Amino acid sequence: MLEFCSYFFGVGDTVEFENFTLPHFLPILIAIGIIFLIYRFRDNIRDMKREVNFRYVLAFLLIISEMSYYWRLIALPELQPNAIDHLPITVCGWMAVFASYMVIGKSQTLFDISYFWCFCGTIFALITPTVITYTGPTRFRYYQFWAEHLLGYIAVFYMIFVHKMRPTFRSVVKAYIALVVLAVIAYFANSLLGPGANYLFMAAPESTPSILDILPPNHALRITIMAAAVTFLFFLVYLPWLIKDKRKAKATT
Repeated sequence: MLEFCSYFFGVGDTVEFENFTLPHFLPILIAIGIIFLIYRFRDNIRDMKREVNFRYVLAFLLIISEMSYYWRLIALPELQPNAIDHLPITVCGWMAVFASYMVIGKSQTLFDISYFWCFCGTIFALITPTVITYTGPTRFRYYQFWAEHLLGYIAVFYMIFVHKMRPTFRSVVKAYIALVVLAVIAYFANSLLGPGANYLFMAAPESTPSILDILPPNHALRITIMAAAVTFLFFLVYLPWLIKDKRKAKATT
């Protein structure tokens, strides 16, 4: 049992996960299936007397998926956390925390942040999950990664379909400001910690293949391009709601 736990919770030294294979697509397809079921039975869920229990479970899973990443690091001697790459300065990690409190309190502000951070930040991790290159389906990190990232999408769509929450233009501003604050923290962390620190992938390309490899290694140019890309993505994910509002206004005139 001890040998199994050491393997399951440990880190591999060979490539165990490859992009665009079944282990890549299967978790995403499962999440899409869950989101579809939420949409299909949204009215039934909304009318349930104990609907809040769904939100409690979802919030619990979000928090556990995020915290278990650090529990694993602390428990295993070979994985002792360090400030170079294990500070809680990640879009995905904070999105999971925000989403958990969002579903419990039905907070519009946390919904705003979670919505845009999901579709404009964690989407890159889903396309190229570079951090689990050495941990495939036989490792705990594989499941922790997908739970942390996909539960955020499930939570956001749950609030959209069941509680009819939606972003507004003010949502764009709030989410963007929150992201800028996190980016400033990441910038100073990278600068103070020196080589090896690469929070928000702002300092340099990752050591394993990633969609961010297309960015130049030059620090200033890299940050500029990332800021422009994020701005465009924020606009893109708000566009469907903007179109919906314009059509509704046109229909009432």
